[in-house]
Amino acid sequence: MGYRLGVDVGGTFTDLLLFDTASGAFWRHKTPSTPHDSSEGILNGVTAICANAGVQPADIDFFLHGTTVATNAVLEGKGARVGLVTTEGYRHVMQIARSFVPGGLAGWIIWPKPTPLAALEDTVTIKGRMTAEGTELRPIDDADIRTALGCLKGQGVEAVTVSLINAYANGAHEKRVGELAAEILPGVPVSLSHEVLPEMQEYERTLTTVANAAVRPVVGKYVSNLRSRLAEAGMAGNLSLLRSDGGLMSSEKSEEHPVSLLMSGPAGGVTGAIWVGRNAGIKNILTLDVGGTSTDVALIENLEARRQRTTEVGHLSVRASALDVKTVGAGGGSIAYVPELTGALRVGPQSAGAVPGPVAYSKGGTLPTVTDANVVLGYLPENLLGGTFKLDREGAKKAVQTIADALGIGLMEAARGIIDIVNENMFGALRMISVQQGYDPRDFALMGFGGAGPLHVNAVARLMGSWPAVSPVSPGVLCALGDATTQMRTETARSFSRLATATKAEELIAILDEMAEQTRAELKSDGVPDAEITSLFEVDVRYAGQAFEVPLTISSDLLRQDGIAGVLKRFDEEHHRLFTFNMDTPHEIVNLRAVALGRALDLPAAELPKGDGNPIAAKMRDHSLWMEGKEQPAVIYDRSKLRQGDVIPGPAIVIEMDSTTLIESGCVATVDHVGNILINLA
Repeated sequence: MGYRLGVDVGGTFTDLLLFDTASGAFWRHKTPSTPHDSSEGILNGVTAICANAGVQPADIDFFLHGTTVATNAVLEGKGARVGLVTTEGYRHVMQIARSFVPGGLAGWIIWPKPTPLAALEDTVTIKGRMTAEGTELRPIDDADIRTALGCLKGQGVEAVTVSLINAYANGAHEKRVGELAAEILPGVPVSLSHEVLPEMQEYERTLTTVANAAVRPVVGKYVSNLRSRLAEAGMAGNLSLLRSDGGLMSSEKSEEHPVSLLMSGPAGGVTGAIWVGRNAGIKNILTLDVGGTSTDVALIENLEARRQRTTEVGHLSVRASALDVKTVGAGGGSIAYVPELTGALRVGPQSAGAVPGPVAYSKGGTLPTVTDANVVLGYLPENLLGGTFKLDREGAKKAVQTIADALGIGLMEAARGIIDIVNENMFGALRMISVQQGYDPRDFALMGFGGAGPLHVNAVARLMGSWPAVSPVSPGVLCALGDATTQMRTETARSFSRLATATKAEELIAILDEMAEQTRAELKSDGVPDAEITSLFEVDVRYAGQAFEVPLTISSDLLRQDGIAGVLKRFDEEHHRLFTFNMDTPHEIVNLRAVALGRALDLPAAELPKGDGNPIAAKMRDHSLWMEGKEQPAVIYDRSKLRQGDVIPGPAIVIEMDSTTLIESGCVATVDHVGNILINLA
């Protein structure tokens, strides 16, 4: 019998989900996060969940962890001081960047340029040069390199990046600099650009490697500390971390390549949604992950999440594969206000966060939030969890009344206005990942999770036309479920840059096979058996002269069968779907990538006992709430007592340990065979 433990550390709570791989039984637990040392909160949760399940930490085979440590280091500017070694003449590569200014007309006047992760005074140059073909144009000089590295040592840098021009074609010069850096700066982590991102475009390659170096000491310290704390608790299982692209990487690899963890947090929810969809028989899903501060949305087509080649964190945009997750500042803690200038109601992106939090939580909050509006309307009952957690409805009413007074309307209308606006904000984010990418949202189900997702999923499904609206099992800890049920993944990239007409399929296959061997070897070194590894390939294609590429996933079988023409046909179809036109220009193959995947765990979902369709056994009490402009009678149900086939007419509320599901009037919910609540229009 084996156990897998998924752990997701959030800003407010650390979520844990323990899975018995033999029976499909699972236990869940939420414990307050400990920002000063996340491992403390994790250990508290491990102790509690093991006690609940009656197992020892030593019984856990796999510890699978989604973390925001790397993300927070970048957002809060707490990364290491990075020294950058680059080629003579390219010292300002980080300052010149891409000359892109966000915002509208005259954005350049008001846009404060972000400080580069590697400061100019910590950037040194060395002689030596490679050509774009990878041949040595000018040799490097050890004495010159030692002088440059001595300068960085004097500056007190905590990490070193080596990014030389054309190193993607030949990394020999970078390797030598790395050897000397290990000698001159012992104990300082060194990141080489040809290992982190062997692709052309010197700014993107340098930025990605500098970002990797900046978070390496922070992530390294966190991971090694967590590993030793878990060992002390008696846990001997594998520790793996969730990558931004939804796969897992070993903790040792994450210490060397932490740039792959920048979107680790949101990725867990998407992988969890795929697991739920597979068990529920739903293939196309839009995800709605609503937390206290923000909402993350993503698109899953045919149980495959869309991926992108860039990871964006704050102003930083690095070249590392990530799930295509969009974030909007709309969550349970989002603050409602009425600006004096416009007199129009606004909600967010400012948030009351965990401290002081919404007024209803009685933790010192005074400003009206989305949670307070939900409490006023009756969507969040005052007595949750059998009365163990009480919400201050009167305090919430007073806070929302300030909005009603400013707008000159009634209390309930003001509260519903707050909910309508936050729902529209979520709707806007979902349109970005569906309609604006060429997808019809009516072809997708909408799955709401996170603490507040199931409260809003019904209303947002109406706006999107995406049915059913799904409240999955354990929505509040779905990110931890995703961590526990995903697979090992690694990838490598190489620049190719050649016209398709001058490329033979055999040549492409030979390079991809070589890259596949490299990635398979990496997974084998992490303990994945060779028989369980599968390989995928990605090719970036563009029309000659374009400045961006479209990534395509292909197999070597497709290449052998259809040749280059098959790849170009796929590109034309995808380009037309994205942009509604194609060009007569020749095609150019830009980058190649090989991806190695471990076996996907076919973990079963426990089936619920069959019911007769009547949810009366789960009824807790009658209730009233405000909906469609009037007070309406509703019923509150206990989710743990629902049975498969139970039908719940709206309006109704279903409560559980980690979330609350709202079923609106005019809708009806059905409980499926594994316990998901599927809401459709009546």
